[in-house]
Amino acid sequence: MAVSRDDITAALKRLALPDGSDLVARDMIRALTVEGGAVKFVIEAPSPDIARQMEPLRQAAEKIVSEVPGVSSVSAVLTAHGPAKRPQQPPSLKVGGHPKPQEGAMRPAGVKHIIAVGSGKGGVGKSTVSSNLAVALARAGRKVGLLDADIYGPSQPRMMGQTKRPASPDGKTIIPLTAHGVTLMSIGLMLPEEKALIWRGPMLMGALQQMLTQVQWGELDVLIVDLPPGTGDVQLTLCQKSDINGAIVVSTPQDVALLDARKAIDMFGTLKTPILGLIENMSSFTCPNCGHESHIFGHGGVAAEAQKMGVPLLASLPIDLDTRLAGDGGTPIAATNSPVAMAYAQLADRMIKDGLA
Repeated sequence: MAVSRDDITAALKRLALPDGSDLVARDMIRALTVEGGAVKFVIEAPSPDIARQMEPLRQAAEKIVSEVPGVSSVSAVLTAHGPAKRPQQPPSLKVGGHPKPQEGAMRPAGVKHIIAVGSGKGGVGKSTVSSNLAVALARAGRKVGLLDADIYGPSQPRMMGQTKRPASPDGKTIIPLTAHGVTLMSIGLMLPEEKALIWRGPMLMGALQQMLTQVQWGELDVLIVDLPPGTGDVQLTLCQKSDINGAIVVSTPQDVALLDARKAIDMFGTLKTPILGLIENMSSFTCPNCGHESHIFGHGGVAAEAQKMGVPLLASLPIDLDTRLAGDGGTPIAATNSPVAMAYAQLADRMIKDGLA
C-alpha cells in the first residue's frame, strides 16, 4: 500500500500537544518527504529551550507515523528558531531575476494537471475563486497546490491565512507552506506584505520560473495557478513555457467585465491554451434580511458567452458577505459548511468528473 503525505499528516494530527492542539495545527512540521515507505520530517520548536524538552514528543511522533500502513522507516529531527530574529531573506536565495535557460517545459515533476485561473480585468474575484476552488478540491480528496502568480498584487497569503516565510534549506530549493490542505506558494510569502515590487517583465518571468521549478511541490493531482489580471508577461510565460492543461476564465456578468474577459479568452486561444470553462462570479445577491435575490451586476452574460464559445459554464457563484469576511480572515469559505461552500464543492466535483483534477 502506497503511503502519502496526507496519511502522514493525518497521523501527526492525532498526536495531541499539552494545549490540545497538534504539531500540524501549530505549523511545526517542516520538510516532510515520503519516498516509498521512507518518511522524513523536521519538528521545528519555537526556541532551543523548548526543543530540549521535546525529545519525548519527537519519539512519539516517530512511533505514530511508523504505525501508518506502508511506512517502512521514519526519521524525525528536532530543530528550533535561534534566539535572534531570523533574517527576512537568506542571502543565498534571490527572488526574481532574469529566467535561466532550460530544456523542456516548466512543469514540476509529480504534478499531473496545471490549471490557470485568469480574468481580463481585476476585481472580478479571480483570487477568491482560485483559493476556494483549491480548498474545495482538497476537501474532495485531491492533492492540490496553489501558486499565486499575481506578482504585483499577491493576495493568497492573506486569503489562505499564511504569513510565514517558506524555508530554503540550500538556497536553491523552496519548501512551500501548507494551509487548509493545500500546498501554497506566493511571492507575497517571500517579502514583507507592504513591499512593492517594481520589476520589469524579465524579473516577473524569472520569479515565475523560480516558483514553478524551484519549489518542492511534491506529488499533486492539480496545481491551480492564480494569474494576474490582463494579458501580460506572466500569462505569456506560463502558457508558452509550462505546458499547462488549460485555463478557467472568471468574469462578473456586466458588459464591461465581459469585454475584458473576451480579451483573456482571445489571448488563451492565440497561445493555444484550451479554455476549460467560464465562471460567472458575483452572479446574484441574496438579502440576508428578507431573502430576496437580486442580480446587481446583471444576469446571464457569462452563460451566453460560454454558449457562444461552446465551452461549459462551470459555475455561477453569488456575491456574499461571508465569502469576503472568510477571505480577509484567512479561512476560505470553501473550508466551511455554508451554502457557498457547497457551490464550490459542486464545482470541484465537476472538475474531478471531467478529469481535470
